[in-house]
Amino acid sequence: MAVARGVGDPVTEEEIADCLTRIGRGDRAAFARLYDATAPKLFGLCLRVLKDRALAEDALQEAYVRIWQKADGFTPGGASPMGWLVTLTRNLAIDRLRAARRAGAPADETALVRLVAADPDGERVAVARAEARRIADCLQELARERAEALRGAYLDGMSYAALAERFGVPLNTMRSWLRRGLAALRECLER
Repeated sequence: MAVARGVGDPVTEEEIADCLTRIGRGDRAAFARLYDATAPKLFGLCLRVLKDRALAEDALQEAYVRIWQKADGFTPGGASPMGWLVTLTRNLAIDRLRAARRAGAPADETALVRLVAADPDGERVAVARAEARRIADCLQELARERAEALRGAYLDGMSYAALAERFGVPLNTMRSWLRRGLAALRECLER
């Protein structure tokens, strides 16, 4: 890694794994290198999940603190190094989203309103809010894991593979959960 690179320059999985191993031993230069190489992608992930630049910046900072603290737990040859970083960061951002929801922020409803009304005016906002409320109510009728999987896939943009990994189920099971969850939502909304 003698060649100097700029922020966001592509790196290989091996370079990321090497940086994580060195960070686990307290190497600050490796941490700076990892940050420069991965921050743009991880920030984009935080922004997609949280949909707010300031919250995403805070989540990214916290993610790198955790990376520094947990790098010694990364096992080379196990999970993909970038996958490890993405999973850690995504889980942190989702935890922040849930915390905001528990604190009373209507995170899910706001995301649903954005999906329903891309060009809001007074009447459209009212209709979008009503639709979002109906969808949120229908999501509450689903089993908690199924509702979280639907939110992850359709509101947070998570891949089916990432959801399957997060919930510890096979990929085809996750596909079934999402298909059945959408069918249940449709049925609920038609009532």
